[in-house]
Amino acid sequence: MASLQSSFTVLATTPTSRNSPLPKPSLLSTARRSHRFQVSCSSGGGGVDRRNMLLGLGGLYGASNLISGRKANADPILPPDLSQCDPTGATTTNSQGQVVSLDVNCCPPYTDIQSDYKLPTFTTTRVRPSANRRTLSPEYIAKYQLAIQRMRDLDVTDPDDPRGFTQQANVHCAYCNGPYDQPDHPGTDLQVHNSWLFFPFHRWYLYFFERILGSLIGDPDFAIPYWNWDNPRGMFMPELFAVPGTPAYDANRNQDHIPTGSNPVVDLSLNSGLTDPIQIVNNNLTIMYNEMIGTPASATDFMGQPYREGDAPHSFSGGGTSERGSHTAIHVWVGDPRNEYSEDMGNFYSAGRDPIFYCHHANVDRMWTLWKGIPADYPKEITDTDFLKSAFMFYDENKNLVRVTVADALDHKRMGYEYEPSNTPWMNYRPQQRVVPADVQALSKKAQTVKQLFPLTLNNTVRVIVPKPTKGKADETLVIENIVTDNTKLVKFDVFVNDEEDKPEEVDRAEYAGAFTQLPHRVKAKESTGNLRLNLRELYENINIANDGSVVVTIVPTINGGAVSIGGIKIVPRVN
Repeated sequence: MASLQSSFTVLATTPTSRNSPLPKPSLLSTARRSHRFQVSCSSGGGGVDRRNMLLGLGGLYGASNLISGRKANADPILPPDLSQCDPTGATTTNSQGQVVSLDVNCCPPYTDIQSDYKLPTFTTTRVRPSANRRTLSPEYIAKYQLAIQRMRDLDVTDPDDPRGFTQQANVHCAYCNGPYDQPDHPGTDLQVHNSWLFFPFHRWYLYFFERILGSLIGDPDFAIPYWNWDNPRGMFMPELFAVPGTPAYDANRNQDHIPTGSNPVVDLSLNSGLTDPIQIVNNNLTIMYNEMIGTPASATDFMGQPYREGDAPHSFSGGGTSERGSHTAIHVWVGDPRNEYSEDMGNFYSAGRDPIFYCHHANVDRMWTLWKGIPADYPKEITDTDFLKSAFMFYDENKNLVRVTVADALDHKRMGYEYEPSNTPWMNYRPQQRVVPADVQALSKKAQTVKQLFPLTLNNTVRVIVPKPTKGKADETLVIENIVTDNTKLVKFDVFVNDEEDKPEEVDRAEYAGAFTQLPHRVKAKESTGNLRLNLRELYENINIANDGSVVVTIVPTINGGAVSIGGIKIVPRVN
């Protein structure tokens, strides 16, 4: 039996500073196609004041490739001081751009007893099953529903029990919607999205959520399910979560996307006008290939950009390919557009209120495990100590407040769990290579120069001629600069290179470079600014680029383009 006894060491008595059956799978049979495989900041005990030294370290991409060693004069993100959590600090922004109180207290119950968490030694491995597997046993389903119900019962019997469902949901709100400031940096939000903290934070979150469920039903080997939306057979909302009146049900979902809805196939491209299930699935598999294999050229491309103590939170462009791609798309796809803030899944503060959140994030975590096993010509491990020593606070299954580090979350098997296998057809979904290169001269006649076009507000599709540092195939990066977005809006735009077909709803093509997607979220400013970087080396091969000195880039506003302004665009050599 896996141990439920968590070993820990007491640190201090004061806070540390710092309903119907799913549609038949045959609907998703994809057409056969040819694919190429495609305020003192103390470090240690020295008490050195580093606040002034930290200035200037918050650049979004300045350190994008510093994934080894330690950056001088920087520090890891510290865990929040729960005694300083602002019970009125959870806010979001409305459609007029006004910061509004959510009238919800996201702060956890407080205790001044804290401990360093030590992973127990597991004698058995918990196996997380696919929620979309039709052979999921009635016994497992009953056990899962019972565990969620026990957690919900605590909301009534003891609302301050940190193991209760609402308290668990509030963990996400507290770390993502503003109640926590960074220790020793008042006024600077602590944010676990849009950076290299995204994957390890959510892994720890699920780890304790899972152990709490197991403890509540007396089964230390209990494992939460994962929603394998990356597989065509899993591109439906799992029926486990779709039965009204059951503990795993949530009414705050897009009713078009429930299993009995008008458009139940998961759409990672978020193209509301697209209803052909074959095209949707082809798009989904191409998006998955691109974000897992085709686009990342470094660990931080996939994991997210560096985020260090004192840094202001990054904009959405600071997230890795998976976070800002399939992860965000599922949040948007499930969230209820009838609600002002797209609750539940469509907003950070409320996402944890939907039990499907944890099933979704289990698959996000699974993507991390799969990505680490895919061969690549770059190192997959980040060894920067500011990453490894970043820390979070959670309550464990015994209601102990514990401190955990990123370093202890790098090996999921050491944390006592693994994933039931599921097919990954996207690994072989590299877009089919063009035989004849695009005629860039002809395309250029329909485009403008960078100087003519920028800066701009993205009200309409734009085409721009972008010079290349090197003619023909090269290891280069497209940089869309100074993207300013309205934080109150769901925003998405797609990017194509040398696209002659003008079919933006079809992203399963060689010319598709990637997308920018932003969830409505709360930060202290109405607007966020950042850059989007898209690696082009594989795309150049896919489009069979000719020996041209420029390309034509097409930017297509998909959702709320008027809430986006762009300062410029360029192609630069990719920096290792």
